[in-house]
Amino acid sequence: MRKYTLYAATLALLFAACLTSSPVSAQTYTVLYDFPGVVGGNPFTGVIQDSAGNLYGTMRHGGAGWGTVYKIDTHNVATVLYKFRYGIKDGLHPWAGLVFDSVGNLYGTTYDGGQFNLGTVYKVTPSGKETILHSFAGTDGSNPGNASLILDSAGNLYGTTPGGGKAGGCGGVGCGVVFKLSPVGKMTVLHRFQGPDGRSPNAALLRDSAGNLYGTTAFGGKSSSCGLGCGEVFKLSPSGKEVILHNFTPAEGGGGVSAPLIQDSAGNFYGTTSNAVFKLDTSGNLKILHTFPFGSSYGGVVADSAGNLFGVSSNDGAFSSGLIYEIDATGRETDLYSLDGRGDGRYPWSSLLLDSAGNLYGTTYKGGAAYGALFRFHP
Repeated sequence: MRKYTLYAATLALLFAACLTSSPVSAQTYTVLYDFPGVVGGNPFTGVIQDSAGNLYGTMRHGGAGWGTVYKIDTHNVATVLYKFRYGIKDGLHPWAGLVFDSVGNLYGTTYDGGQFNLGTVYKVTPSGKETILHSFAGTDGSNPGNASLILDSAGNLYGTTPGGGKAGGCGGVGCGVVFKLSPVGKMTVLHRFQGPDGRSPNAALLRDSAGNLYGTTAFGGKSSSCGLGCGEVFKLSPSGKEVILHNFTPAEGGGGVSAPLIQDSAGNFYGTTSNAVFKLDTSGNLKILHTFPFGSSYGGVVADSAGNLFGVSSNDGAFSSGLIYEIDATGRETDLYSLDGRGDGRYPWSSLLLDSAGNLYGTTYKGGAAYGALFRFHP
């Protein structure tokens, strides 16, 4: 485990930090684990945490080369819970992160593999036993991307696939779907996108107390200025009726939106486009809170109890290797930490995890000792 404080940054960064009201010494960046180790390298997703403080994630490659589900304990020791295996109709290449149920089982998706080689929904028990819950066939979705599943109190799983659905749409591969998978494995397609109503949903869903689902599509929608469309924010009723809440424009960073939404107690949504952080109010008005110069805010945002937002931008920062940022409740952005691109990692792609003590956890795609790092940052 290695620690980096802002004292180790450049003089320019020290000067900038002195202009803030928070003391530099209070901010600590810690590399908890260097990939690949035993779990694989180049993580594309973030981590989730159990009540004991253990962290869990997925690796697209590693293990036997087809991906892993891994655990890193509170002593920073890594364990491979499951290695995906080729040739047995197992899932292959888990792009998305994980979600827990109440007894500690982990659920996720793989990009390909399964009965039709179009991806799977899988379950891994705490002891590492894997079960394929569903193999995508095309009409019910195909090739799940980096969107993690969500789970309701009844044990139903909800997710998205950027392809599949209606045959012949979006270049013949389908425009993507929103699906529900029951605890007994019954698959229901809640919505098949057709292009004008959205294309390529590639972000995790948000579910409210009434059972409505909210999400984004990377492309499609009413604006054609982004080539394939600039994407949108959508709402689905429990029965699958869609309402488009906002169509992105090029000026808002539309085209390629792939980060999940969060919602505050007043009903406002927050998320990121390809280069900006936005707020969407209950009347459908979108406000850009901050724009990043290198257009790389691929991860979403997390919020603390005071309404401050935290996230990462992959190519920004003093070394163009990644930035951890904060946006306070007034909309003011602060650069918290610039990754150096070497020992502390490079290119953080996914959303951060915020624990009850205010620590932020994330992964970098490159850097560290070789092929990425798992880090903790205390603002």
